Amino acid sequence: MMKLISWNVNGLRACMQKGFMDFFSEADADIFCIQESKLQEGQIDLDLPGYYQYWNYAKKKGYSGTAVFTKKEPLSATRGIGIEEHDQEGRVITLEYEDFFLVTCYTPNSQNELARLPYRMQWEDDFLAYLKQLDEKKPVILCGDLNVAHEEIDLKNPKTNRKNAGFSDEEREKMTKLLAEGFTDTFRYFYPDARDIYSWWSYRFQARAKNAGWRIDYFITSNRLQGRLADAKIHTQVPGSDHCPVELLLD
Repeated sequence: MMKLISWNVNGLRACMQKGFMDFFSEADADIFCIQESKLQEGQIDLDLPGYYQYWNYAKKKGYSGTAVFTKKEPLSATRGIGIEEHDQEGRVITLEYEDFFLVTCYTPNSQNELARLPYRMQWEDDFLAYLKQLDEKKPVILCGDLNVAHEEIDLKNPKTNRKNAGFSDEEREKMTKLLAEGFTDTFRYFYPDARDIYSWWSYRFQARAKNAGWRIDYFITSNRLQGRLADAKIHTQVPGSDHCPVELLLD
C-alpha cells in the first residue's frame, strides 16, 4: 500500500509553529506534497530523514511555492510546465517514477471580482495540455490546491458564491473538462454523495468552527489507475493552516 498526502500549508514556517512536524511524522506518507510554502531557497532547513526533497520557489518573495518529500527517489524531477509565463510562481513539481508521474500543483487564484480569471483560463488550458502529454507516456497522479470547488456539493454556500473565485462557472467547466479527458476525482470516486466534507475554510467569520468550507484540494488520477485506488481521505481535524491535508491510498 502506498500513501500520498497533499497539504496547502499557507506558509510552511507558520505551519511549523502549528504542528506541521507532528502530522508529518504521524502520517508517515510515502510521498508528501505541500503547496503555498511561501519560501525562498535557504529560508528553512527542514530535516526529514528518509525523504528526498524537491522544491519549487516563486520569484516573488513570500508567495506561492511547492515542495515534494518522497521516500523513494524518482527517476526525474521537473519544475514548472515549460511555459515561461506560468513558471515564475513555483506552482508545479513533477516527479517521474517507474509506473506513474506525480504532479503537485498550486493553481492560480482568480482573485476578487475574478480579476485574474483570464490568466487562470489560459493556465487551465496549458496545464491540461501538460497533463495530457504526461498521460500519453504513463499514468498521472495530480494533487494539490486546485482552487476550484467543482460541484455545489463541494462547498457550503454554492448559491451566494456562484460568481466568486473558485466557484465561477468558467473555473468549474475547466474541472469538468479535465475529468472528461480521462481523469478521476478520487474523493468523489469513493464518496460520490458525501456532504459537508471540506478542505479549506476562510479565516474570517469563524468559518472553520461552523464548517462553512470548500473542497478545493484534490487527488486526481488517470482513469486507468482506478484499479489501484484503495481510499481517499480528507483530514478535516488537522489544524495548522486554513487548508487541511488530503490523502490517497494506492494498492
